[in-house]
Amino acid sequence: QVQLAESGGGLVQPGGSLSLSCTASRSKASINQMGYYRQAPGKQREMVALVTVDGTTTYAPSVLGRFTISRHYAQNTVYLRMDNLKPEDTAVYYCKAAVLWGKIERDAWGQGTQVTVSS
Repeated sequence: QVQLAESGGGLVQPGGSLSLSCTASRSKASINQMGYYRQAPGKQREMVALVTVDGTTTYAPSVLGRFTISRHYAQNTVYLRMDNLKPEDTAVYYCKAAVLWGKIERDAWGQGTQVTVSS
């Protein structure tokens, strides 16, 4: 089973920056798409940013131009750089990886890390 270890997050003032990282444990499975989702209190979980095996990135419109997702393939690690943070970015951020076991793909989730944007 693949486990995702998340780090980063915390409290930052509006306009500030934070970085998140997520590393998938070694296994016989291969990792396809990786990315981040977030869930604010009382709201549904939403996609923030994704990066595919070939490096194609996708961003939620609300973070486009402010967040940057990148990936270190050899280390099975994905990074999310968050700049110009806004109070509405406050949420628990979850890392997600699409894990390919032979021909079967399953999602693995991290434990979540809190990001709070407040003055």
